[in-house]
Amino acid sequence: MEYDKLIDRLIDLAIEEDIATGDVTTDSIIPAHSRAVAEMKMKADGVISGLEIARRVYERFEQDFVWDAKVKDGDEVKKGEVILRIEASYRCLLLGERLSLNILQRMSGIATETAKYVKELAGTHTQLLDTRKTAPGLRVLDKMAVKDGGGTNHRMGLYDMVMIKDNHIKVAGGITQAVHAVRAHIPAGMKIEVETTNLEEVREALATGADIIMLDNMDNAAMAEAVKIISGKAKTEASGNMSLARLKEVAATGVDYISVGALTHSVKALDISMNIQNA
Repeated sequence: MEYDKLIDRLIDLAIEEDIATGDVTTDSIIPAHSRAVAEMKMKADGVISGLEIARRVYERFEQDFVWDAKVKDGDEVKKGEVILRIEASYRCLLLGERLSLNILQRMSGIATETAKYVKELAGTHTQLLDTRKTAPGLRVLDKMAVKDGGGTNHRMGLYDMVMIKDNHIKVAGGITQAVHAVRAHIPAGMKIEVETTNLEEVREALATGADIIMLDNMDNAAMAEAVKIISGKAKTEASGNMSLARLKEVAATGVDYISVGALTHSVKALDISMNIQNA
């Protein structure tokens, strides 16, 4: 995975906050040699994401376990479906239970919500983008879940793409000045996106040679006109108050991308249960 080190640090932190010096209850009651089998079952329909991360959690506790995934990340699943069977020591299963479920439920919730938006865009050329509105420390997992749901990842952070927004424009003295300033500092090939709020700003951003022009909080008529003005010379991104109900009409304006913060900033976990029985 591209962000292996970040994921390892995330798992380290999760183990530290939940287990720290050990599971005092389990260590007191469950014999170290006791083996068991756990099944994870869906309690709602949805799209699975996070199985590979959950496996990495269990690898921290034990190497001698049997991992039998019945589905893969990105699969649509139904309520009542068994998605995973794990055979390991009873202690290992209990140590990893809450950590793995927390990851799976959050990531699957994001993937499930993303899939709803992607289905609304079916038949159009418009792609769904995520945003930086993620849980601190969990961004890499949130964005993996968006991909599993069929969405497209926008920039990971402030470091891998230029995004010139209203505050930058104010300080720089205008869109043109802001673009010139960043071009003097960024490496060749790094994309530049400029936020615009009206057609005059769209024309100015286009003249600077920006790679992507964000159409922020514009109505549909203005976005359609902006797409005509840009005429393929830059990519277009619709942003601001993008709801599921509005998606098709925004895509009909011809924009290349629609970014939706709600994919990750208002996550509803997908309900998944785990049942453990003696082997």
